[in-house]
Amino acid sequence: MNKKNKKGALEFSFSWIFAMVVGAFILFMTIFAIIKLMDTFNQERGAETAKNIGALLNPLESGFESATKSIIKTQIETRIYPDCVVGGGSNDYFGKQTIRISEKTSSNKWGDIGITTSIQNKYIFSENYVEGKNFYIYSKSFDFPFKVGDLLYLTSNSSSYCFIDAPERIEDEIENSLNAPNILFEDCPQESIRVCFSTSANCDVIVKENQKSVRKNGETVYYEGDVLMYAAIFSSKEIYECQLLRLMKRAEQLSITYQKKSDFLYEEVGCLPEISTDLISLRQKERTLESSADLVSLVSSVDTIEIKNTNMECRLW
Repeated sequence: MNKKNKKGALEFSFSWIFAMVVGAFILFMTIFAIIKLMDTFNQERGAETAKNIGALLNPLESGFESATKSIIKTQIETRIYPDCVVGGGSNDYFGKQTIRISEKTSSNKWGDIGITTSIQNKYIFSENYVEGKNFYIYSKSFDFPFKVGDLLYLTSNSSSYCFIDAPERIEDEIENSLNAPNILFEDCPQESIRVCFSTSANCDVIVKENQKSVRKNGETVYYEGDVLMYAAIFSSKEIYECQLLRLMKRAEQLSITYQKKSDFLYEEVGCLPEISTDLISLRQKERTLESSADLVSLVSSVDTIEIKNTNMECRLW
């Protein structure tokens, strides 16, 4: 082969290699752009789903009922990430509830977690994430001693709870008021989460009513009343403690409101301010509460205020 032919072959080879490199780069960039577009779409769809879930939570107010239940169904396998943010400043004193969503893709992998949706006046108690297609949300009113808010317990069809040796009042409420399909009392599946009330053998969650404590994953939290007991059973410790602090901030402000109402009724109507000082004391305890272990310090004040308000001529609530 002469020099001219060699030069042409070399130029042809180089042009071919260059075209392949450029083509591979374009193909890579195209695939990369499609993946990023799909990620963005999944995040936006997750954010939209989170907003829809937030909207579905609005009717879940217990009102005069002891408890309510709702079911949220999704078309594909979904993970709900509820999170809690404790408030601090004057503009965000009560903190907020956040929800993020991840959905399974066509390749059977979990997609990126969607954009965070914030809700100011909800209190969801759950594990760090809950997955499934059918989500059960149970709601109960938290009164301490006046109504502070409605607590929402989030579970799903992928997890069943087995309550062992539960008190009769608990069994009656779950079977009648909550009508919970994933909470059982007998014939419990092997993979169910075992919630024990009178034994600690082979249990995932241990409820000690005499100590008003719930032990789970090697950690203990404390409660007052069945409403918080349920919350402790269904929640991770982080979410439980965070939501409790949010509730106490709300209770503190309600104590201020009722204390002012008591003073107003005394000045305008002549009703004796029998619980005004008690509400001031309760407010101070609510403000300084740091964890569920401090709940016991509020009980005597709550009980005293509840009794006095019931017997007052001018009841505050």
